Amino acid sequence: MRCVFVQFRCAPGKTYEVAEAIHDRELVSELYSTSGEWDLIAKIYIPDGEDVGQFLNRSLFDLPGITRTLTTMTFRTF
Repeated sequence: MRCVFVQFRCAPGKTYEVAEAIHDRELVSELYSTSGEWDLIAKIYIPDGEDVGQFLNRSLFDLPGITRTLTTMTFRTF
């Protein structure tokens, strides 16, 4: 499995709805509300053999209320 972090920017007033919809899909390991430029951050494990972009597009990015995302890939270094 590959770990990625995805930050979400939500439409005004939609952060709680987006967070609940993300949680309901049972795909994220951890989900947090954040301060600053982004509203939410999620830790997601992508199954082996899956294309990260396609997996995220079909699994999460279709949710209403998301206006922008930023995906950070992780790499094992230790």
